[in-house]
Amino acid sequence: MDHLAFWLILPIVWACIHVLTAALGGQKSGSSTLPPGPRTFPIIGNILELGNKPHQDVAKLSKTYGPLMTLKLGSLTTIVISSPDIAKEALQKNDQAFSSRTIPDSIQVFNHPKVSMSWLPTLARWRNLRKLSATKIFAPQQLDATQILRQKKVKELLDHVDQCCSGGEVVDIGRVAFITVLNTISNTFFSMDLAQYSSNLQSQEFQDLIFGIMELLGKSNIVDYFPALRLVDPQGIRQRMKSYFTKLIGIFDGIIKERVQLRVSSEGSKASNNVLDSFLNLTEENNSEFSCDNFKRLLLDLFIAGIDTTSSTVEWALSELIHNPEKMAKARDELKEVLGKDQLVQEVDISKLPFLRAIVKETFRLHPPAPFLIPHKAETNVEMRGFIVPKNAQILVNVWAMGRDSSICTNPNLFMPERFFEQDIDFKGINFELIPFGAGRRICPGLPFANRMVPLMLASLVHFFNWKLADEMNPEDMDMSENETFGLTLHRAKPLRVNPTRV
Repeated sequence: MDHLAFWLILPIVWACIHVLTAALGGQKSGSSTLPPGPRTFPIIGNILELGNKPHQDVAKLSKTYGPLMTLKLGSLTTIVISSPDIAKEALQKNDQAFSSRTIPDSIQVFNHPKVSMSWLPTLARWRNLRKLSATKIFAPQQLDATQILRQKKVKELLDHVDQCCSGGEVVDIGRVAFITVLNTISNTFFSMDLAQYSSNLQSQEFQDLIFGIMELLGKSNIVDYFPALRLVDPQGIRQRMKSYFTKLIGIFDGIIKERVQLRVSSEGSKASNNVLDSFLNLTEENNSEFSCDNFKRLLLDLFIAGIDTTSSTVEWALSELIHNPEKMAKARDELKEVLGKDQLVQEVDISKLPFLRAIVKETFRLHPPAPFLIPHKAETNVEMRGFIVPKNAQILVNVWAMGRDSSICTNPNLFMPERFFEQDIDFKGINFELIPFGAGRRICPGLPFANRMVPLMLASLVHFFNWKLADEMNPEDMDMSENETFGLTLHRAKPLRVNPTRV
């Protein structure tokens, strides 16, 4: 966490006597039944054990204390899971008991957790939102109906890269992937683009908003460890999140109002293939429990969760292929054999490309979109492996650590897509060795979209272009490290900037 801020705030914490009492009392009650963990300091617990890359710090601690480990983060008891077997026990066997969320203070703006599918408890309102997203957005038939749209947006990406080839321009893969995913989702919902490749301003603003939200969601916040400080918001995290939310909701507000006016002026016409009109139709039904505000909050969840994670996965995958030229050559040969030289990649082709699918899985293993799954919360005391996971404990599943565990896969730090030829493992929540989208009832609802979009974008970029690193850098000299600024999504330390040439 931000250690300077911590030491500045610490005197305030010491002044909160009731926090001291709660923390010391919590250490005394039932501590012997908790899973093992590092020794705790008074008041602060294990906060100082976590630096700028907490997923890596926790992974190192788990090697000492085991794959089921306790950390005390101020007054917050946190149980860290770092093995597939224990993750399966938590997310499958104890799915109901661990189905709630630990709500970070950063997201407590505009009462968002009370209407958000991502943060609601798994009760009636949550079930309704899940059903709506599953049937109106991510159902197979809905995705089949919009595959032409995704194909069109990927073709626009290829056209832009082709223009860069002609002009000798460098391509920032993370940026163009972000714009492609953003426009794909915005067209699915609104039938309109929200960004342009040629214009930086609007796309950069949207990217900054999404990146800012993801960073704040992953940022260590002292208020989460000492709830008595909520009124103070000492790091200003909630206030910054409120600013980001206000801007995003303002964008959605403008689009919705314009669409409502258009529907009125079009003599009540409601025929449309996009999601917005379907939801407006729903809100107009008698006795509908779904409001425009509900829809805007659903948009927030889906845009925030879907765009950054999908585009960053494409950037990591292409980075690994450039870093490993022999894997790039193998992927390109497979594409040429299946499609020929100039055939556009279509979603139906992905099933014929086993090495490409293995590349996507290997990218999810090494670079999961979120190193920790969104935190779960224990609703009751739960016995696991002879220990007690106490009620109200935060449950962190370190999928990053699981992907790099040598007891699970050989040479875990090497990029080896071929390992997925040896065993039938997928990332859809059944094989707990690879759960970048989670598992159980809290599995990411956008998984079906990512399962189509990531391989389609990656295959298209590999099939039509050669990629040479900017600044004459050799592939073996690439910086493959993660960004020092930890957020909910893992980004590269340095953006992937490359010079494309036509294959």
